[in-house]
Amino acid sequence: MTMMNKIVFATNNENKLREAREILAPLGIEVISQREAGADCEPEENGVTFAENAMIKASAVYDIVKCPVIADDSGLCVESLDGRPGVYSARYAPKGQECAKLLAEMKDIPDNSRGAYFQCTIAYIDAEKYFTVSGKCVGEIGHEERGTNGFGYDPVFLYNNGKTLAEMTADEKNKISHRGNALKELYKKLKEKGE
Repeated sequence: MTMMNKIVFATNNENKLREAREILAPLGIEVISQREAGADCEPEENGVTFAENAMIKASAVYDIVKCPVIADDSGLCVESLDGRPGVYSARYAPKGQECAKLLAEMKDIPDNSRGAYFQCTIAYIDAEKYFTVSGKCVGEIGHEERGTNGFGYDPVFLYNNGKTLAEMTADEKNKISHRGNALKELYKKLKEKGE
């Protein structure tokens, strides 16, 4: 077999699963959630980098399922906030209030200093190897929430086409998203290794 056909994604987040499935499906890879694989665990993400947190999750699920696992950690890094919220993006504000808190914190920051990027690091682990790959999506923080297609910080993150990630279709977002870019790097690496 030249390519594996199943990977467990160490998440139960439907948005992340959908994105991974859409990107990896044309490559012949079936992505299943940790719940579908029978891995009921919530490891503590106490790493200080995206790579550490991704590997913590991947290792915990791999210990249960003993088959290829990927896990991701991602977040929004805002240049004028010294890279915050960064690895703490999910804990930066109560769920659903992330955009409002960020906009309030950035209300006095001028347009030319609103640069930001999403970073996603994916950890891969199987019986023989483990590695991480990363992807970025560079843009800036807008002044208001726009769009309904995204989640998290998508409604305030402006891409260079003038749209927020939440105003894009799934196809548009997959082509440029940090997770999409990291998944493409993952595919390249697996292909190189002759999976």
